[in-house]
Amino acid sequence: MHKRHLLRATLAVLVAQGFALAPALAADPLKIGLILPMTGQQASTGRQIDAAVKLYMAQNNPVIGGRKVEVIVKDDASTPDQTRRMAQELVVNDKVVALAGFGITPSAMATAPIATQSKTPMVVMAAATSAITEASPFVVRTSFTLPQAAVAIAEWANKNGIKKVVSLVSDYGPGIDAEKYFADRITLNGGQVMEKLRTPLRGPDFAPVLQKVRDASPQALFVFLPSGQGAAFMKQFAERGLDKAGIRLIGTGDITDDDQLNDMGDVALGVVTAHHYAAAHKSPANQKFVDAFKKANNGMRPNFMAVGGYDGIRVIVEGLKASKGEGGEKLLNAMKGQLFESPRGQVLIDGQTRDVVHDMYVRKVERVGGELQNVEFDAIKAMKDPGKSK
Repeated sequence: MHKRHLLRATLAVLVAQGFALAPALAADPLKIGLILPMTGQQASTGRQIDAAVKLYMAQNNPVIGGRKVEVIVKDDASTPDQTRRMAQELVVNDKVVALAGFGITPSAMATAPIATQSKTPMVVMAAATSAITEASPFVVRTSFTLPQAAVAIAEWANKNGIKKVVSLVSDYGPGIDAEKYFADRITLNGGQVMEKLRTPLRGPDFAPVLQKVRDASPQALFVFLPSGQGAAFMKQFAERGLDKAGIRLIGTGDITDDDQLNDMGDVALGVVTAHHYAAAHKSPANQKFVDAFKKANNGMRPNFMAVGGYDGIRVIVEGLKASKGEGGEKLLNAMKGQLFESPRGQVLIDGQTRDVVHDMYVRKVERVGGELQNVEFDAIKAMKDPGKSK
């Protein structure tokens, strides 16, 4: 009798567990494909975005209509052919509701046709060439655009008597954007770009171009380099003695990347840049974000890539809530027009361009509490992408 009762009790438990498991098995997770350069030259970008997405997911643990939201991370090592293949696999095999990440412009551009063909929303968290959002009607961006940063620093230079400038950019989409929009704004206000220099995206040697800058003897050198190259550039800038030659260094915020800033040393002090985010940004939302990010990542300081990832996963999750878990055009439409308080300040996803509208801050590198920080002192409020304002 005792054995029979035990068997019945066991069967009752199993049946109860079976009934409990059935709905969970039926409710497949909502999958998001996150394609990042976790290795290679842009590994800093991948590390920062991945950490920010993980932080958001841990803080919010999103479940929509009984379905858990799951993020699948793929490492493309900033190789566009790999990015395209991974995006295809995520759409076809994993049935993702959204694609996200994209460390560099060529990777984003390679994926845009897949987003269009499959009607899969694609959230660009890093790449910053203006034209990316025009490559597919399914692209939404939460990072920034180079024209935003380049125009903001050109405006500051003009106001501060800087008229003769040499520009130095990485020779690919964002660099060409930065070069063009900086030069256009400087010359519009009576300034002059004495020389336009470019370096290769992969494995650049800055010494020859820095010698050209020294020979030209401008008032300032304007620089854009992709995330991860700033520390090497600063080292060579100091070695060539440009800081001692009275040539001011100005640029987009990539060159004083918070992820590398403390490794750059005193040569970075006084460098003025324009960007949409700094870890030193003063707001309760940012203080909370920085503290949580550092705690979760062994003290690593979040940079502008991290905030692009944190806001990007938020836009997807909030979109999924509004679309009741549906992907495609319903999810895309639920992303458009989102307005929210980010660690960087107020963010709007423009309903027409699907691009990010946010404040662009002018910052100066200062030593604060024994650390180098990008300290904001001016801003252009609610800046749209100048590349789309025509």
